[in-house]
Amino acid sequence: MKTYWLIRRLKFVLFAVAAILVFGFVVMILWNWLMPALFGWRLINFWQALGLLVLCRILFGGFRGRPAGHMYWRRRMMERWEQMTPEEREKFREGMRRRWHPFQPSPPEEKA
Repeated sequence: MKTYWLIRRLKFVLFAVAAILVFGFVVMILWNWLMPALFGWRLINFWQALGLLVLCRILFGGFRGRPAGHMYWRRRMMERWEQMTPEEREKFREGMRRRWHPFQPSPPEEKA
């Protein structure tokens, strides 16, 4: 049983190293293909590409410790939704429709 987990961890580590190498190589190739031609910038080597990848991850992606961080927001929104009256819910839906589909007509009003 121990060898199974050891092999599984080894596969994970090898996959992670391969992924890092591939992403670094892709960043280097794309940079060296586009940046000098478009902006006249210098070529970069593999290690600079890896550094650029890490920098972008820090600036734009962050290093979140927990992958399910979005669940907190969803749970909070569901709690707020349950506390809304039907009129507040419809007002919220209409506001979202206007925000995300500004050129789409609103649904027809029901006549009571």
